[in-house]
Amino acid sequence: MVDLAILYDRSESDELGIRLTAEEKEIELEYIPFYKIAFGFNKNKFTFQSTGKDYSQVIKDCKVVLNRGQSKNRRIFAASIMEGLNKEVVNPLNVETICQSKIRSLLKFMEKGINIPKTVYVPCNVKEEMASGEYIDNTNTIIRLVENQLVKNIVIKPDAGTHGRSVSLAKNSEDLMKILNQLQTDITNPSGVVAQELIPKWFYDLRIIVSKEKNKKAFCEPTALVRGGFKEFRTNTFLGNMVFHVNLPENVKKQAEKCGKALANDSEAWLIALDAMPNIDSKTYVNENELKQKFTELQEPFEEVLKVKADPNKKSDFVKYSKNVEKAYLKYKSNEAYAYIQEVVSKTLHKTSDKVVFHEGNSCPEFWEQTRIIAGINVAEPLLACAKSLLDR
Repeated sequence: MVDLAILYDRSESDELGIRLTAEEKEIELEYIPFYKIAFGFNKNKFTFQSTGKDYSQVIKDCKVVLNRGQSKNRRIFAASIMEGLNKEVVNPLNVETICQSKIRSLLKFMEKGINIPKTVYVPCNVKEEMASGEYIDNTNTIIRLVENQLVKNIVIKPDAGTHGRSVSLAKNSEDLMKILNQLQTDITNPSGVVAQELIPKWFYDLRIIVSKEKNKKAFCEPTALVRGGFKEFRTNTFLGNMVFHVNLPENVKKQAEKCGKALANDSEAWLIALDAMPNIDSKTYVNENELKQKFTELQEPFEEVLKVKADPNKKSDFVKYSKNVEKAYLKYKSNEAYAYIQEVVSKTLHKTSDKVVFHEGNSCPEFWEQTRIIAGINVAEPLLACAKSLLDR
């Protein structure tokens, strides 16, 4: 009987990395798929089956489940089911539910006095269908409500979105009209419109890892992953931006721990990746043209990294792939241009550390390539430590 299990939609690099880390630490893990399965239950019995295998006994035997479903909504269902079956879960349902929504997360930050972007939430959808089948167009009303509080450079984003998808910038009323006319009610934006002020983060933002084991204090990792570039106002790496690392100032670490506790409430063990932005205003710390030139110099070694990451056979020989991607990232990281940009990030972050703005929590962060190699944080290690800490239930 194995005490720990990992539940996942698909076995990607991060899940394979958790498996590899567990093997290195001699931690036994069971594996539970959560995509093409059927969960059946009635008054006193449940079944958990794929088309080819029955996992019911695996779930009965395990005590703690690592919830690594890629979909935010599936993670909520997974946590609900596992907790309904009396299992300890990392992350637990209340963490998943809060992190799934930007509005819920920001409200938790606000309650604790944490710096957040000024946010406006309008509950009505842009177009709403009436019982008669006709539609009401709320565009002009929404624009007036938003612009009463946010004047210009307004960011519109889905409440449950991820990877920077469907995040748009409106510089004026005309832009806002166009964005709203294209806005669809869907699973990532189920109700209403979320608008925020644009934080002048210059060219980068931060991914900060915070975790808590049972009977221990919340802990912020001392380094953070930096996502940066001048492609546009969004700096998410899924949009092609580069990655760097930075040592966090003490006050930022303390704020991050405060954020984690705000999102986790009284949960005993959890791990959350926080997204934060430096508020740099209009100050110029270096010649921007020179800075952009450094990004140009880094483009070729960064493209070599992307080529390795695109290896179609990486799952079949994951150990070899991990060594290859680490070699490519370290070669990229050894470039003089990387050191220059990293130094600019460090100086500006330390000068503006009291104005760092937190805006989101991610309960299932990607980590095996970028965060592990660039920031030096193998998230599998604190994840497994959190799970093991729950075994003394």
